[in-house]
Amino acid sequence: MAQETGTAALEVRGLTAGYGALAVIHDVTFTVGKGEIVGLLGRNGAGKTTTLMAIAGFLGKYTGEVLVEGAPLTGPSYRRSRGKIGIMVEGRSVFGTLTVRQNLQMAGVDVDESVELFPELRPKLPLRAGVLSGGEQQMLALARTVGRRPSVLLIDELSFGLAPAVSERILERLRAVATALSAGVVLVEQHIHFAASFVDRALIMNEGLVRAEIPASELVARESEIERLYLGGVDEAA
Repeated sequence: MAQETGTAALEVRGLTAGYGALAVIHDVTFTVGKGEIVGLLGRNGAGKTTTLMAIAGFLGKYTGEVLVEGAPLTGPSYRRSRGKIGIMVEGRSVFGTLTVRQNLQMAGVDVDESVELFPELRPKLPLRAGVLSGGEQQMLALARTVGRRPSVLLIDELSFGLAPAVSERILERLRAVATALSAGVVLVEQHIHFAASFVDRALIMNEGLVRAEIPASELVARESEIERLYLGGVDEAA
């Protein structure tokens, strides 16, 4: 899908960040258009999750800036999440002992609007989240994230632990939501074939650097090249 014209949803300029005195990502620069899904690809340890956490304000920023819809984003993560950035980390961030309705209410979102975006959740509202399938829990976590209608969505490994067919259904819903909200999406993924079906373009990360930007239409054809040049190295925590 082509991104909307005008101001980008997200601009990351020269972002260097990390943990304490240790810089993990270096001079990361990219933009995401409104309604666009940009994949962030790389093996474990490449810096993908660190990039999301730094954009969301969970990590100390050494240099660079983050802009949402043209406005510099500053302050702690809880301020960034107020209508600007929604982040969904790896795993299913739901409260298993609460009902689906209560999970949505705990996130401060409008339940009726949420089930309009995710109609599969409507019949599940009175059920405890803990009895949902893995795919349903992931959809609930996504609904909690997008319910405040953020301008930017940062999604870490949405397909983690799910069957391919389930992952495809959730990612199709993510595409519909991005279009409906005109939100820019950064989607962390490890698998090239899977990402190629859902992103508009991909940024390839290795050792904390963005090494390449590749259109989705070229990902599969260039898989061997990407694996050889960028996805080698020692496996470690992202």
